[in-house]
Amino acid sequence: MSSRVAIVILNWNGAKLLKQFLPSVITFSKGENVRIIVADNGSTDNSLQILKQEFPTVEILDLKQNYGFARGYNEALKQIDSDYYIILNSDVEITEGWLNKPIRLMETDSTIAAVQPKILSFNQKNHFEYAGAAGGYIDRFGYPFCRGRIFNEIEEDRGQYNDQTDIFWATGACIIIKADLFHKAGGFDADFWAHMEEIDLCWRLKNMGYRIVYSPESVVYHLGGGSLPYESPRKLYLNFRNNLWLLYKNLPSGQLFHILFLRMALDGIAAVKLLTEFNLNGIRSVLKAHYHFYCSLPKLHKKRKLARKAGYLKPPARRLPRSIVFQFYIRKRKLFSEIHF
Repeated sequence: MSSRVAIVILNWNGAKLLKQFLPSVITFSKGENVRIIVADNGSTDNSLQILKQEFPTVEILDLKQNYGFARGYNEALKQIDSDYYIILNSDVEITEGWLNKPIRLMETDSTIAAVQPKILSFNQKNHFEYAGAAGGYIDRFGYPFCRGRIFNEIEEDRGQYNDQTDIFWATGACIIIKADLFHKAGGFDADFWAHMEEIDLCWRLKNMGYRIVYSPESVVYHLGGGSLPYESPRKLYLNFRNNLWLLYKNLPSGQLFHILFLRMALDGIAAVKLLTEFNLNGIRSVLKAHYHFYCSLPKLHKKRKLARKAGYLKPPARRLPRSIVFQFYIRKRKLFSEIHF
């Protein structure tokens, strides 16, 4: 491998995860042009001590404070000179040869900006993992879903998605991206803090004319929920708020308002469902997300103006032109293979 590759793991109080998962990264990422860097987001546990004592070959980048996922990576990556960045969660176990095909793909095709490997579950290794599975997509209302995972319906991996294909977004749990394009696209939107910032970045890259590709020959196992548990009200709030931000920032002018209106109606239905489940924390998360969306409109409008000036507001390719909610809940199509683009 002649290109310079930087595997960058953002850590915040993840000492236990580093001890469990970092050995596989070291074992299967050997090469004179490969660096493994842990960027620490102001941890208050013994993460830095463990890295120095137990993993001396791993570089440490101490960010001194907790910037969150999106800005944390922006702060780290602007200090790292490399041809390729591999943004890797601290709770990911990797396998032999995981780097070869993705790097080779991007070295031989200038149209590819980023590659995602197959993401399987660490706890149930014959099933896909929630965050990314076999590549990400969105529907017309901005709901993300994956080949192998629609909402909470997760498929067993039987080789049904072993074809290399273009996707809409690659998961931030493990994304291999060209460094110059990461910076050219502006990196992650730091205001997102965490969740869907990778979809926002991939949407911009696609509107710049680049492709996002899924490579099934590269396989990793993701624990998931390492920083925020899936049932966390904070995670629910970020997902609802950031999804609205995602739409407002990126939808073409002719689609923005009617899609945003319908999406808000769907969020209202979701809130009613949470009410019937007596999930008061969930309802508060949805209401808080919408309140902060309205408060953010002046700033979002400025971002949208810049995107329009740069020519980035285009009809997105590889987007499902119908509602995944309708397909899943009304038509009972639970598998990606049942969804017709």
